Amino acid sequence: MDGANHSVVSEFVFLGLSNSWEIQLVLFVFSSMLYVASMMGNSLIILTVTSDPHLHSPVYFLLANLSFIDLGVSSVTTPKMIYDIFRKRKCKVISFGGCIAQIFFIHVVGGVEMVLLIAMAFDRYVAICKPLHYLTIMSPRMCIFFLVSAWMIGLIHSVIQLAFVVNLPFCGLNVLDSFYCDLPQLIRLACTDTYQLELMVTANSGLISVGSFFILIISYIVIIVTVQKHPSAGLSKALSTLSAHITVVVFFFGPLIFFYTWPSLSTQLDKFLAIFDALFTPFLDPVIYTFRNQEMKVAMRRVCRQLVSYRKIS
Repeated sequence: MDGANHSVVSEFVFLGLSNSWEIQLVLFVFSSMLYVASMMGNSLIILTVTSDPHLHSPVYFLLANLSFIDLGVSSVTTPKMIYDIFRKRKCKVISFGGCIAQIFFIHVVGGVEMVLLIAMAFDRYVAICKPLHYLTIMSPRMCIFFLVSAWMIGLIHSVIQLAFVVNLPFCGLNVLDSFYCDLPQLIRLACTDTYQLELMVTANSGLISVGSFFILIISYIVIIVTVQKHPSAGLSKALSTLSAHITVVVFFFGPLIFFYTWPSLSTQLDKFLAIFDALFTPFLDPVIYTFRNQEMKVAMRRVCRQLVSYRKIS
């Protein structure tokens, strides 16, 4: 393949979610409401944790950072999708650079969130299995270590993925049966043999997702066994918060495993899981983490009252 072919495709066309205007209208209203709700919910968690001294602890530090990442998860693909539906254009176009940028940020925030979920599982393990040493193990230094490691792993993971893609030759085919750019769909458009590259993507994203998921499941099993062997009121209270973590882990890793382990299973299923991952998961995370957390609910109500009173004064 000669070098001239590398610059033939300068943009990609999304087929979107549906050609029906009625369905697109429903999707526009539905996705806009979920996007605004997820942005407000995650922003409120960040504001609450940073402003309330009672929440300056490792578990809430990790939760605030997870909410920050969920803001990124919501914003990487959803605004573009909403904008395309609003314009009512049949051809939903994204530039080559914009497509690469979407892939980069999708994998950065995905890698960071994966590590943060593992860090939160470790936090619950220490709180339940080693409560007397909790503050010693989950020190501020350890929390910063988890945060820095999460961002480094996310960046390295994303750069490795893109290193094999940016120089692929695209010679004419530029239609993506989706509403956003990601590696499995983009690789299939290249005018060269991509079998080994698809294997690399599966190994890098698929196996990492499956491996991290099983590590988390094993850690939760260890915690549950510990609670059953040494039941107490404190451990039971800690276990009640564990259900929220397990729910979030299933919601996060479920779509990822389908995307990258079976990337060609079903286009419609891929679209549904992509919407779930981009809209529902960032919206549900604040709901799940605050629904059974009385301390967080009280702090959020306190912050909301302060915001209302400040608005009245100004």
